[in-house]
Amino acid sequence: MELLQLGINVVFVPSTLILIFFGTIIGVIFGALPGVSASMAVVLGLPFTYGMDPVTAIAFLVAVYCASITGGGITAILFKIPGTPAAAATTFDGFPMVASGQPMRALSIQLFCSAIGGIFAAIAMFLISPQLSTLALKFGPSELFAVSFMGLSILSALDEGNLVKTLISGLLGLWLATIGMDPIQGNARFTWGSSTLLSGIEMIPIMIGLFAITQILKETKKRSKLETVEAAESTKDDRLVSLKEMWQMKTTILRSSVLGTAVGILPGAGATIASFLAYTTEVKLSKDPETFGTGNPRGIAAPEAANNAATGGSMVPLLSLGIPGGNAAAIMMSALVLKGVQMGPLLIQNQPQYLSAVFVSMAVTNIIMVFVALVVAKVFSKILAIPYSILGVVIMLLATVGSYATLNSTGDVLLMVIAGIFGFFFSKFGFNNAALILGLVLGPIIESNLRRAIMIEQGNFIPVFTKPITAVIVAISIVTLVWPLIKPLISKKQEPTN
Repeated sequence: MELLQLGINVVFVPSTLILIFFGTIIGVIFGALPGVSASMAVVLGLPFTYGMDPVTAIAFLVAVYCASITGGGITAILFKIPGTPAAAATTFDGFPMVASGQPMRALSIQLFCSAIGGIFAAIAMFLISPQLSTLALKFGPSELFAVSFMGLSILSALDEGNLVKTLISGLLGLWLATIGMDPIQGNARFTWGSSTLLSGIEMIPIMIGLFAITQILKETKKRSKLETVEAAESTKDDRLVSLKEMWQMKTTILRSSVLGTAVGILPGAGATIASFLAYTTEVKLSKDPETFGTGNPRGIAAPEAANNAATGGSMVPLLSLGIPGGNAAAIMMSALVLKGVQMGPLLIQNQPQYLSAVFVSMAVTNIIMVFVALVVAKVFSKILAIPYSILGVVIMLLATVGSYATLNSTGDVLLMVIAGIFGFFFSKFGFNNAALILGLVLGPIIESNLRRAIMIEQGNFIPVFTKPITAVIVAISIVTLVWPLIKPLISKKQEPTN
């Protein structure tokens, strides 16, 4: 209780609360802009901290970090353009719900679940930070490979009626992830002599192209408004989600929050893997998995609760061990070290105000965020009423800026355009753009951790896959992947014979 009281005394100062409010606003806005990842949002927020004391600075950066993850879901739901990679899974059910004429219901589910996930992670961080850090240390390269591989099991849930083409799409994404420099040995792979490809295929331009540009091309044949607006105009039952509906999803929200917190503490895992894993888990445990991808509220609740819980989880190893759980946490760590903060096991003894400040500021941010994001979401939802001849150009402009801002490279803009045109025809022939993105996102993490695990075992594969945690996770992942193929065979055997 003394630590909690210390955090309240530190954060509940007018100047600090104003900065948290300001950080929440810019975080939501940055997160909603295509191409601005949570890490980039934190970088953009760094200049504001130069004149702040360390405690206020970490409270401000935490606000930007948490709010940017939430902001990414707004454009993912309304325009099928993930503002951040962590919001990619939200598009699966968020955009279909908007297409059915319920944009505010979809957005309110996203915002409330984001806040619950963030607050849950903050409480977990405050209560059991040392224990969670100990758990994180047990995860080496082989375990991280297994967790990332489990994320691929969502492939079998994306389109069970077209499983072969979905798996091919995922494999294509994994291959694209191998283009560029070898992460271990530094050799060039599949570059065909191009210096541009040496840095690899950038995920954000590809993601923007496959989601945003492909959607623009699909909508160009409609000369008036977005398909979503036509549905919205014919549907008057667009309201905020009710408490009863939220209560009905309590198990989903709790499960996803726990999963997101656990994944967040793993170095290198982060909010993107957490959101995909949570979505996969809900599809596999659901009694009606065929409704996912058509506007199922749980398809929004699961990834949003998980990716926001992962923000709190990533702060656990940072504060307890001095090990950043993700890119954004690493950026915050560098900023705080410059201000004299000593990250690591002695932090809670020597400088307890930082742990308490992070906890309280995360809780306050997630509460403020609901109100700020609702206002931003209402403004964005009004954009849907703009004729598509204008709106399409605006989305294209945002997509172009987002792609260019990744590395300040016109090559990324060209990559986005190529990905958009490719994605249009790719989906026309029945392949799955989301599966390709999933393979591209998880590919580098899977490859680097698997190869490191094998190198540690001096080239011997067997010890890598026989470690208890790795073996269990990989077994679950394989069963999950092949279950759609096995399920029909089991059903046929169980049918009574005449």
